[in-house]
Amino acid sequence: QVQLVESGGGLVQPGGSLRLSCAPSGNIFSIYNMYWYRQAPGRQRELVAAISDGGRTNYAGFVKGRFTISRDNAKNTVFLQMNNLQPEDTAVYYCNGNIQISRQTAPGNYWGQGTQVTVSS
Repeated sequence: QVQLVESGGGLVQPGGSLRLSCAPSGNIFSIYNMYWYRQAPGRQRELVAAISDGGRTNYAGFVKGRFTISRDNAKNTVFLQMNNLQPEDTAVYYCNGNIQISRQTAPGNYWGQGTQVTVSS
């Protein structure tokens, strides 16, 4: 069973940076539109950033130019570079996307398990 696996979370001081990565756990045929979401305690999951298979990006307003989503299609990996992190960015960050496991199967939507990002002094 293929899963999306996130990495790169951790504890950082306000103003610091982290780079999250997301990649499938096994061999796949292709990834398409990919997304980063986050969920803070007591709040609903919210969309942070999106990137199409062609590289077009969209961001939530609260990103305010601080975050950058990118992808490496050769490695089927998606990144989220987060700069100038603030305490309100503290949340579990989830990777989500449309993945085609093989040439013979239709793309499906997959979620990762999440990676904790904590911004605190």
